[in-house]
Amino acid sequence: MASALIHMPATAKPGEIIEIRALIAHTMETGFRPGPDGKPLPRDIIRKFECRYNGKAVISAELHPAMSANPYIAFYVKATTSGPLEFTWTGDNAFTQTEQRQLQVQP
Repeated sequence: MASALIHMPATAKPGEIIEIRALIAHTMETGFRPGPDGKPLPRDIIRKFECRYNGKAVISAELHPAMSANPYIAFYVKATTSGPLEFTWTGDNAFTQTEQRQLQVQP
């Protein structure tokens, strides 16, 4: 399992724009680099990142082999109501990782 780091505030005011930063530790092997035997290492990349806020998609990104190892994504969300943010990374070799954080919207 990969290790994910998510940085976001735990609380926000209604209508406030918050920054969310998500990073996942993953090798992102392109499939073009030769291994010790000279044959290309099998491709193993994260292909998609998605974040849902109260079940509604707020960002969806398609990633490609040129993306760096440990992909880092930063984006903004308008805090409307308290609820969960669900972060999902999907990749090759049946890789899927989902993390959840709670956002409290307080006056």
